[in-house]
Amino acid sequence: MAEGDARTTWVLVDGENIDATLGSSILGRRPQPDERPRWDRLLHFAGRTWRQPARGLFFLNATSGIPMSFVQALKAMDYQVVPLSGSVEEKVVDIAIQRTLQALAQRADDVVLVSHDGDFLDDVEALVDGERRVGVLAFAEFRNAGFTGLQGIQLFDLEYDAGVFDAPLPRVRVIPIDEFDPAVFLR
Repeated sequence: MAEGDARTTWVLVDGENIDATLGSSILGRRPQPDERPRWDRLLHFAGRTWRQPARGLFFLNATSGIPMSFVQALKAMDYQVVPLSGSVEEKVVDIAIQRTLQALAQRADDVVLVSHDGDFLDDVEALVDGERRVGVLAFAEFRNAGFTGLQGIQLFDLEYDAGVFDAPLPRVRVIPIDEFDPAVFLR
């Protein structure tokens, strides 16, 4: 990429997926306000990691209404909120993210998908063209295994790489020996 080229990292957030994984699989209950991701840190992480502007699209299922206080908070963090509605059978957030990934295939911008969902595998793989950077940001142990097999994408962890939580989560993860710090376990 030549200096002065205007390139953007699009951060596509599947908020329901992240929230459900956090509540059901990690905490085993509904997250308290102080246990929720700090979404502004996510955009900062993406911009800092790939050294270019990051723009966030936060997809919400608003079929039963719009959570206005949450939407206002996201907008204050510079997210574009995408409230969607549809029938009960439609996975409106998945459909919208898939369409957005397909539209981004026609652009030269970079993409970070924030989701664990394997429904996006084909569309993420289609973005890998050797020019654009493509990433998937999720809790590593819950990320669909198909993402690991995709060549040309970067995998990031919400807690350990992006640092979007104020306190450590009760997760069990495999620790690369080069990162092992016994002091963490000797408290």
